[in-house]
Amino acid sequence: MKLNQILQLIGFAGLMFTLQACQKSSFTDFSTTVVPTPESSRSVLNFPETFESASKTSYTTANVTLPSGSWNFADALLGTSSSDRKFSAKSVRIQNTGRLTMNFNITVGVSAVSFYHARYSSEASSTVELWASTDNGTTWIKQGNTITVSSTTLTLATIPVNFTSAVRFQIRKISGGRLNIDNLDIQDFAPAPTRDNNMALGNPSNATTDVVNTNNYLMVKSQFALSYNNARGQANWVSWHLSPAWKGPAARCNCFSSDNTLPTTFFKATTSNYTGTGFDRGHMCPSEDRDGSSTDNAATFLMTNIMPQAPNLNQITWVGLENYCRTLMNAGNELYIISGGIGNGGTGSNGGLTTTIASGKIAVPSHCWKVVVAIPDGANDVSRINGTTRVIAVNMPNVQTVNSQPWGNYRISVDALETLTGFNFNSNVSDSIQAIIEATPDNGPTQ
Repeated sequence: MKLNQILQLIGFAGLMFTLQACQKSSFTDFSTTVVPTPESSRSVLNFPETFESASKTSYTTANVTLPSGSWNFADALLGTSSSDRKFSAKSVRIQNTGRLTMNFNITVGVSAVSFYHARYSSEASSTVELWASTDNGTTWIKQGNTITVSSTTLTLATIPVNFTSAVRFQIRKISGGRLNIDNLDIQDFAPAPTRDNNMALGNPSNATTDVVNTNNYLMVKSQFALSYNNARGQANWVSWHLSPAWKGPAARCNCFSSDNTLPTTFFKATTSNYTGTGFDRGHMCPSEDRDGSSTDNAATFLMTNIMPQAPNLNQITWVGLENYCRTLMNAGNELYIISGGIGNGGTGSNGGLTTTIASGKIAVPSHCWKVVVAIPDGANDVSRINGTTRVIAVNMPNVQTVNSQPWGNYRISVDALETLTGFNFNSNVSDSIQAIIEATPDNGPTQ
C-alpha cells in the first residue's frame, strides 16, 4: 500500500491494536531570533574522580593510576579507616605539607575545579590550596583563595578558573592537621545551547511540499516542522527541537489562529471548530517550549499544531510528559521530540465516543503519541546518538480516564509505535543504533 493511502487510513489503525497498559489569527512570517544564553559547565571526561578504584596505604611519594589518569601522591595516601571522611570506601588523606598532583593535562578548557574536604579524625583544622600549571608541571600558579578545613563533615569547595588550553592541577596542604579530599571534579566550558534543525532526526513519513500530496504535506516553520493531513484536518506529526536556546520570557499568547500558509485548496481549521465539542485544543509542540519570543510562542497556536484532546489528557497526562521533557532539558540535555495522533474516536468532557468535529472535517484521534530523544547539550547531534541514548515513546488514549495512570505507564517501544503509525522514526540515525534504542520501552525516571 502506498504511503498516501496509509495516511488516509491511519485513523483506523489505532482501533486495530490493543496495547497492553495503554497509555496526554493568522501569521505570515515566523522567523526567529536566537536568544543568547550564558555558557554552562559540565564535568570533563572521567570526572569527577572518586578515588575508589586504586590502593595506596603509605605516605611515601608514588604515582597512582585512577580512572581520570595518573596522579602523584606526596605525603598522601588513600584512606579507608573509619576516621577518614569519605563518601564511599576511600578518600585521599594528606599530612604535613603533602600534595596531590595530576600527571596529565586537561585539554578541553576548564571553567572550575571543585572537591570536598574535611578534617581527618579529630585532628586540628588545616589549610589547603589549588594550584595550576600550563607547562606540564614545570611552574605552578595559585588559583583562588586559601581554603580553611575546619569541619569533620565533607564540605564542597569550588574554585572558578579560566583555562582554554592544556592545564593540570595540584592540591597543596599548607598547614595544620591531616585532612581528607574526596570527589574531585573538573568542569569544562559547555557550548552555549543552540536552536537546531527541528527535523534533524528525519522525516518519518517522507512528507513533501508538493500540494498534490494532500495527506502528507510538509510544512517547515522556524519553530517546528509538520506533515499535514488534509483528510483528517490536522497534522500527521509535528517535530521540534528543545534546548534552553528556545526558552525565554515571552508570555503565552492564547492566540489560536488558522494557518494561512496552508495551500488555498486545503481545509483550514479555526478555533471555533472546537467550541462545544468537549475537546481541548491540544498542542503538539507546546507553547512553553517556544517562549523565546512572542513570535515563537504565537506559532504554537496555529491550528496546524493543534488536535482534539480530551481535557484530562491535555491538561494532566500529556502536560505531565511535556513538563518532564523540560526537566530533562534543565538537567543539561537537548531533546528532539515528535508527536501526533492515530485512530478514530475519543471521549471528551461531553461523554460518548466522538470520531470527528467540525462537521467531519477534523478527526478525533483515539490515541496521542510522542517520541522523545534526549542527548547532552553539544554539537553534531545525530552523530552523538548511541546505544545508551535515552528514547521515550508513549501512546496515550484520548479519553477522560487517561489520568487514572501516570504518563510513564503509557510507555511503549519505538518499534511498536512505528507499527501502529506506519512511520519510520529516527531515520537519520544509523540502522544499527536504531535497532538498539527502538526495541524496548523506556524505564527511566518520570519526574
